[in-house]
Amino acid sequence: MNTTVLTSTFILTLLLAVGLFFFIRASTKDRIEQMVLETGDSEAALLPRLEAYFQERAYKIAAVDRETDIITFEGLVRPSVFLAVLLTGLAAIGSMCLALVLAMVLPDIGNLFWGLLLVAPLAGWFYWAGSTRTEQVRLRVKAATEATAPTQIEISGHRDELAVFQSALQLSAHEDIK
Repeated sequence: MNTTVLTSTFILTLLLAVGLFFFIRASTKDRIEQMVLETGDSEAALLPRLEAYFQERAYKIAAVDRETDIITFEGLVRPSVFLAVLLTGLAAIGSMCLALVLAMVLPDIGNLFWGLLLVAPLAGWFYWAGSTRTEQVRLRVKAATEATAPTQIEISGHRDELAVFQSALQLSAHEDIK
């Protein structure tokens, strides 16, 4: 095979391996967002709904700050079996591709590189160990100042949790999202 083709294939495979490494590393990262949501419900009617919603999602009230009116809910986030298997599979395919290219570039010791496949399960283990954590959702309910104005909920938490929260309680996003 042509040396130029092998070299360029090796460099591209290395770049893909680096990208895969950072993708696996990012799988455990917190993705905290802040939103301002609106509802037509009054503050008195909304607070019990919020508490019931978070209790259904296995969150508990961790703190209530009376000065700033911020309620903090905490819950344990469990890792996804699907994502652990997916990351392990991607790592196995990536390791196999790298081993194949290295075996072509260095044919004398090419069979040793197939040992890289043994590293693939570490990706699933890394995700599983790093994604089990306690997560917080902080919110503040701001009562409407006018009779026709909606009640606002300022909330911060994991972006997936906020999306489920917004759709489950059928809340609309405020125009001035922070």
